Amino acid sequence: MIVRVLGTGSWGTALAQVLADNGCDVMQWGIDPQEVDDINHHCNKKYFDCEINENLKASTDLSVVKDADVLLCAVPVIALEDVLKKAREYLSKPAIIINVAKGFHPVTHQRLSVVIHEMVDPSFCKAVVSLIGPSHAEEVILRKLTVVNAVSEDEEAAKTIQKLFSNRYFRVYRNTDVIGAEIGVAVKNIMAIASGILEGVGQGDNAKAALMTRGLAEMTRFGISQGGKEETYLGLDGVGDLIVTCTSRHSRNFMAGYQIGKDGSAERFLKENKKTVEGVLSCKVVYEEAKKQGIEMPITNEVYQVLYEGKKPEEAIMSLMARELKSEGMDAYQ
Repeated sequence: MIVRVLGTGSWGTALAQVLADNGCDVMQWGIDPQEVDDINHHCNKKYFDCEINENLKASTDLSVVKDADVLLCAVPVIALEDVLKKAREYLSKPAIIINVAKGFHPVTHQRLSVVIHEMVDPSFCKAVVSLIGPSHAEEVILRKLTVVNAVSEDEEAAKTIQKLFSNRYFRVYRNTDVIGAEIGVAVKNIMAIASGILEGVGQGDNAKAALMTRGLAEMTRFGISQGGKEETYLGLDGVGDLIVTCTSRHSRNFMAGYQIGKDGSAERFLKENKKTVEGVLSCKVVYEEAKKQGIEMPITNEVYQVLYEGKKPEEAIMSLMARELKSEGMDAYQ
């Protein structure tokens, strides 16, 4: 099976290596000549301090996608539309398109699988599968045990991707709740920023445990309101991804929050950051959609105010702690 990976960043490279380890015909495409050259010399020094599978190749020529059976999109959310627009001109047959980004379209607020369906003509898009779940590229590249989900309304396509990626260190489950899963992995990035802020201001494990628990309530409440299934949020694309992203310094969202907490403001982070931190945009989208629909999202609201309205992290934390006291029944998730 011919697989082409759009993107030579950390996640694209880690997933490409999984496929190379599995004996696939896999090649990455990227716009950075240095990253491409590094991959062709069995490394990716910008992201990893280790050798990678010697069979992995890369190119700056987008025509390499021409005969792809599977096209894996591992580019930032803000670049997805533009890259797909260019790549679709080279596709010669229907391909399964894999999305691995976590977030929403910055203007339309659409989920990313919807964006892909709209960008690629059905005659060249066999199905869209989101490969998402609790995972850090820094561990996958070292072949540490990782478990994720292949999420698609097309279960046969999900089975194909499940078999394609699964091996001794990388296990893939399937899920058909596309709405619920895509919302879960996007909202958890907001909670990861909040978790980083807590650590940055000097709070401890008690605070982070509470944050993750109440964050799961918000994620579930918002997801169900959009058509997601409650059980999805108890799985890999809900609580699983929430745990790994809210507790690890591999997480860009967590580290963004940590810097904001240490600084006592989002100002320097927003001015100087050059990395992809998907939770910043996701927070804006979820905040606006929840406000429009009257969905209670207290943590998201406070993170939004810190990121976009200049509120101090300590003030945001105190606002949450001073909220009206209430019961923690299942109705809190609905």
